[in-house]
Amino acid sequence: MKLKILVISANYYKKISLSLNKNTNNILNTKAKYKTIFVPGVFEIPVVIAKNIKKYDGFIALGCVIKGETPHFEFISAATTNAIMQMSIDYKKPIGNGIITCLNMKQAIVRSKTKGQEATKAVLSILKIF
Repeated sequence: MKLKILVISANYYKKISLSLNKNTNNILNTKAKYKTIFVPGVFEIPVVIAKNIKKYDGFIALGCVIKGETPHFEFISAATTNAIMQMSIDYKKPIGNGIITCLNMKQAIVRSKTKGQEATKAVLSILKIF
């Protein structure tokens, strides 16, 4: 039986999310049965995972937060990361954190080329352990 993976992709920065999704999908196409749900921003990712936690073997969170001139960047990044980690521990299910946190768009574009793959490979490797 193929693994069931849910990919949650924040498309606030569409160019970045397209790149993250492409890299993730390239791996999942041969390794698992998966579905992608798009959300407006990374802050919405944890609630979608929580709603679907019992339906899937693993999750991949994709998105991007770019630092602006206010502390909003720190609040969103920390809250999302903490929620993802807590759910992974509480439900004993791997959640790949493919959320890029960068200082500018140039960094995000570079990171988007590999971050989705890294998060996907991490989830698949943990699922093999179980």
